[in-house]
Amino acid sequence: MFQDISLEELIEQRKSGNFVLIDVRSPSEFEESSIPGSINIPLFNDEERAEVGTIYKQVSAQAAKERGLEIVSAKLPDFIRTFAEIPGRKAVFCWRGGMRSKTSATVLSLMDIHVYRLNGGYRAYRKWIMDSLENFHLRPKAVVLHGNTGTGKTLILRTLKERGLPVLDLEGMAGHRGSIFGQIGLKGNNQKTFEALLLEELLLCQHSPYVLMEAESKRIGKVVLPDFLVRKKEAGHHLMLELPLDVRVQHILDDYRPEEHHEECLAAFRHIKSRIHTPIAHEIEGCLMTARYDKAVKMLLEHYYDPRYAFSTDAYGADFTVVKASTIEEAVTNIEHIVQTLPL
Repeated sequence: MFQDISLEELIEQRKSGNFVLIDVRSPSEFEESSIPGSINIPLFNDEERAEVGTIYKQVSAQAAKERGLEIVSAKLPDFIRTFAEIPGRKAVFCWRGGMRSKTSATVLSLMDIHVYRLNGGYRAYRKWIMDSLENFHLRPKAVVLHGNTGTGKTLILRTLKERGLPVLDLEGMAGHRGSIFGQIGLKGNNQKTFEALLLEELLLCQHSPYVLMEAESKRIGKVVLPDFLVRKKEAGHHLMLELPLDVRVQHILDDYRPEEHHEECLAAFRHIKSRIHTPIAHEIEGCLMTARYDKAVKMLLEHYYDPRYAFSTDAYGADFTVVKASTIEEAVTNIEHIVQTLPL
């Protein structure tokens, strides 16, 4: 017989690795939000779930169970085979630890495939996320990275994280770069997914003396930062990154790959076109339409993004430690040195 596992036990077990979480809810439920790192092996697809739900409401609970059993029976061989191929310890969950996860765990146990069932399901996990973030006290001092568009702040943070430094990659968790072009080539996350990813990262860096993050606004794409993080960022130590214009242009081209996302780039530009002096806007649009992306990016930086950034920086009211570099690699090295000598 299967064994229930509490959320607290699951969180502790996952720290040791080799623990696979399997969401047996429908694909649309999984897509909307799930526990980070879990995989989706649905007991019902979206259409089947809707059908069983309709029978439950319009006929009876018993009729719904019978139809559900009929659907599940036909797919059991593939369902069991898929689970059997997953190595390591496994735990299944559905919305509230109800029939779908119970059925999955029971059937698998009969086939000598041991899985745990998460007590309370995804609903318990989501409540833990909300309660934790509502009362979260971030202990490390924030080291906040500023810089004009294209200075590679996100790439720098990710490189620093690879080197073992504590980092909150807020844009990565949001699935958005934080500008009108920020969604291009990315799959944005919703608030629930962002908060789950954020809490995991916050817990990892909680015992560090500092944590690096970018000077994001309160909103990044579809998601909103919690107030405690905004306050921590504002009270942090602020670094101002300065890189040459040509390096910034090349980084943007490498990151956004406009040749692969031509129409998206044009559509995004047209959202801000009216904010740029008309002759310049016309020239930028012409460059985008004729695939002269390097010139278009350079003009956007000079005539739109840099002036806006200068204005917002003047209004920020912080004292900055300036970090000058000729390449992104040099910037990483300089920042790594600075944080090692900060009075934290």
